[in-house]
Amino acid sequence: MSHLRSRDYERMLDLAVAVLESKDPDALQHLVAAHLLETFGCGTVILARFDVTSLVGRGSGADGWAPTSIGPDVDDLVVRRARQRHPLVGYLGAGGRRPVTMDRICDGWRNTRCFSEARHDFGTTRQLGIPLPSDGNVMRAVSLGRKGRDFSTRELAFAARIQPLLLSAENHIQELRSLRRATAPDGDDSSAAALLPAAEHGLTPREQTVLGLVAQGLTADVIGRRLTISPHTVNRHLEKIYRKLGTNNRVSTVVQARRAGLVP
Repeated sequence: MSHLRSRDYERMLDLAVAVLESKDPDALQHLVAAHLLETFGCGTVILARFDVTSLVGRGSGADGWAPTSIGPDVDDLVVRRARQRHPLVGYLGAGGRRPVTMDRICDGWRNTRCFSEARHDFGTTRQLGIPLPSDGNVMRAVSLGRKGRDFSTRELAFAARIQPLLLSAENHIQELRSLRRATAPDGDDSSAAALLPAAEHGLTPREQTVLGLVAQGLTADVIGRRLTISPHTVNRHLEKIYRKLGTNNRVSTVVQARRAGLVP
């Protein structure tokens, strides 16, 4: 594997901090896309989901993108790529998990309709896919496109190194959204309304996510797998939650959290 630069590790840390400190799950995937746009020097970044079993693109779409100017049509774009059987769709469906460039998995890539449309619409001549493995038929991936130079060996190595962080961020976002919907007062699922109780108790978004999973009765090992972090890290978050809620064990913490409207 190509050696990474110190700046690569700095960028990974910057992304991790930005994700964990953000209190708005609806903005997080756009934040991730914008970070990758700058990091890889791309023209477009799309956090896409593909239903690998659907021939008409149903279930496919975009969860985040950069730059913001591509926003109005990006959902339709992903559905169209799914219908065209973009090489990344086939790669995901076949169990592909490593970051890959499209010309490495499609011999006639430059002769495909997908390539022609991307070049016409965005000037894109190079594409890199970073799978975000998940269960079920809907697969997620980050699609990066740019004009000119191909993605280097070092960039592919960096994509492989940042892939677990992107997956962890995706899991964090999904859990935070679920908790927000479950605790929103009177059906108001806006970020401000749903996260207010957590803010009053000084809980970070990450701690709120861990607390929500603890309330479901999950162990540190299971929570760690769900959020793609170690059980040790889960327990560190839990210790901070105990201090902030004035508790000292899981049972009293969940009871206190329910009384405060922090968890359903």
